[in-house]
Amino acid sequence: MERVEWPRAILHVDMDAFFVNVHLLENPEDEGVPLAVGGKPGQRGVIASASYEARELGIRSAMASSRALQRCPELKLVSSNRPMIRSCSAQVMDILSRYGTLERMSVDEAFVDISSQKNPPALAKTILERIKDETKLPASGGLSTSKLVSKIASDFEKPEGFTVVLPGTESKFLAPLEIRKIYGIGPKTASLLNKLGVKICSDLVSIDIQKLLPVFGQYSVRLKNKAKGIDDRPVDSSPWIAKQQGTERTFEKDVSDSTIVEDALLELCTEVSQSIGRMGRSARTVTLKLRWSNFDTITRQRTVPGEIHQAVDIYKVAKALLYDNWKPGKPIRLMGVSASRLGVSDQQKLPLEFE
Repeated sequence: MERVEWPRAILHVDMDAFFVNVHLLENPEDEGVPLAVGGKPGQRGVIASASYEARELGIRSAMASSRALQRCPELKLVSSNRPMIRSCSAQVMDILSRYGTLERMSVDEAFVDISSQKNPPALAKTILERIKDETKLPASGGLSTSKLVSKIASDFEKPEGFTVVLPGTESKFLAPLEIRKIYGIGPKTASLLNKLGVKICSDLVSIDIQKLLPVFGQYSVRLKNKAKGIDDRPVDSSPWIAKQQGTERTFEKDVSDSTIVEDALLELCTEVSQSIGRMGRSARTVTLKLRWSNFDTITRQRTVPGEIHQAVDIYKVAKALLYDNWKPGKPIRLMGVSASRLGVSDQQKLPLEFE
């Protein structure tokens, strides 16, 4: 590859079907068959990770295990080996940390700043090969001048892909991609942009900012910059802390009684409260997830004006979201609660008024 000057070189590494491939390390006889890691269908479990053979047959993460087996009767469903997953993750992160500042995003993905290294593309390829040689686990990578573009690039040629976006070509690379590919553009923002005729990144780059300002205000500039691949966020080596803490419950039978639903909701909020409490953190945003009996799923969130951590406060917010989106009598299959925008604070108690 032609040598070019890299003002910054950010590598994003994403392990391929990580849970599945960790399982294959100890169970090589399962290689090449439709395979998924997840909960048992009798317990209304869901798929956590699927092999590429299973994905070709329509199996996806978060799909109910029972539905996955109906779609693919030959699917082999196994439980996750959490201790081994953590051990393999630690091995991968140790390798990555040898080459530059490391920002761990989850158990199976991370950013590495290799700006100071000569010939970043060649080095990045070497890193991916070293991960495979030392851990026997496949990984994909994306290399560019920013975290935003590198993360998109790492997903471009999976599995075991490696995509390099040269300095100065970021906007061209992103141009044909759907706007939902951009970090920070969720369903609501995408819907608003679609109404303005913006569907792909090149649309967002070319649209007159005066059309965006009435809808997005000052965020309009950031939106256009994102579509151009402009992202100066540094790789942050701070100790990795989950961006959110959450839990969910799939009911053995669909529930529709408000008393049962509220009791379950309080249990979930208590678990979330305990999780962020152990981290010594508090939250600003509470998200509620509801899955109906027909498997349609919604998520709704609310951000409060201060830090909360107690179960009673999280419950007040979650309960308000519940009754904004659910009428007693409508069957609920799954319910989840998560807390995000986590911060270190004095965890003040807020007298939240939600009825």
